[in-house]
Amino acid sequence: MSKHIVVGAGAIGTATALLLAERGEEVAIVTRSGSGPTHPAITRTAADASSTADMAEIATGAVAIYNCANPAYHRWPTNWPPIAQALLTAAERSNAALVTVSNLYGYGPVSGPMTENLPLAAQGPKGLTRVQMWRDALAAHDAGRVRATEVRGSDYVGCGAQGHLGDRVLPRLLAGRDVTVMRSADTSHTWTATEDVARLLVTVALDERAWGRPWHVPSNPPRTQREAVSDLCRVAGLHPVKVKEYPSILIRGMGLFNPMMRELPEVAYQLEHSFVLDSTAAQQTFGLVPTPWDDVLADVIASYR
Repeated sequence: MSKHIVVGAGAIGTATALLLAERGEEVAIVTRSGSGPTHPAITRTAADASSTADMAEIATGAVAIYNCANPAYHRWPTNWPPIAQALLTAAERSNAALVTVSNLYGYGPVSGPMTENLPLAAQGPKGLTRVQMWRDALAAHDAGRVRATEVRGSDYVGCGAQGHLGDRVLPRLLAGRDVTVMRSADTSHTWTATEDVARLLVTVALDERAWGRPWHVPSNPPRTQREAVSDLCRVAGLHPVKVKEYPSILIRGMGLFNPMMRELPEVAYQLEHSFVLDSTAAQQTFGLVPTPWDDVLADVIASYR
């Protein structure tokens, strides 16, 4: 039994902590409030993830630190840097491997499938924040101070995931009502299962082949939002529902009052144009495959029902 530190108890942190616990590992899950899943092998710890002293103490004796934190979306440029720095320092002092959950924002708008070899060409503040986090971790790794890697996925689908196929879609769909999605409903888009993120995190944490580079989460072939909604209806045993798009003027108007909606223009390209992740490297290197699409949807539907 080894000690693992999971920072954050959202959909990814919870799935990662439970996966480690079921494998017989000792898990400390860290949140500001001390929340998290209940399991005999999981200790829920209340701490400030941006506190270097707190995280260094908690990480003592750990073999891996999993950065699954999720600051408020509109406060990434402010809240992420101190958390990332605290966890990087904690990993250095404890000699624990550092595995960070990330996304595809760092690449910026691209044409064609995204691989880990693409340049980090983000232009907006959220993408630039994620880019700097990885560059800092990679510099520490290359200097021999830490063993670091990063796991990147597309929009999440899974129990507890707050994504484009979550609260705005499932309750209405299950009630047989039309659903409205962000523009465009008809562009190819990769969806990443939360359980597959957790499996890759746990896999790369202690595999020396993984350190010093990022990895894309094994994900199913892309589906447009319209296709995904149709798939959800089919798996749920329901008649198809109509899919509409939010008018752009409504999004701008909502942004006047809702901080999260105000952030959407920076990443609008991810739905307005083809947004496809290539996870060949992780699948071939670690022998992982994505959870079958229908199984992913069935689990999400069950969580809402």
